[in-house]
Amino acid sequence: MHELSVTQSILDISLEYARRHRAEKILAVDLRIGEVTDFDDEWIQRYFDFVSKGTLAEGAKLRITRIPAKLQCNSCSSIFPLDRSTWNNQCPSCQSKDTQLISGREFRVEALEVN
Repeated sequence: MHELSVTQSILDISLEYARRHRAEKILAVDLRIGEVTDFDDEWIQRYFDFVSKGTLAEGAKLRITRIPAKLQCNSCSSIFPLDRSTWNNQCPSCQSKDTQLISGREFRVEALEVN
């Protein structure tokens, strides 16, 4: 259900931008969402359809790009993808488990298509 509050924020950001730029209609919203977020693309669109009724964004399509999860080793600075099948965070270069997530949790409005 947390998709609802996040989707309301997407709508608020989109409407504010559209108003500032005197757009007549929001046709699409481009989102960048990290792959380790637990947001479901289909539910985000459904909630967006619900909260955008009667606004400039009614009927707009959400175009979602998933950002891969990457880790950085704190020991050797190597950057590598997170293996989501095992959630293994061990550095393949030096075998250290002292790593940090550096991408994959993003959630941002990247662009709007308006007319």
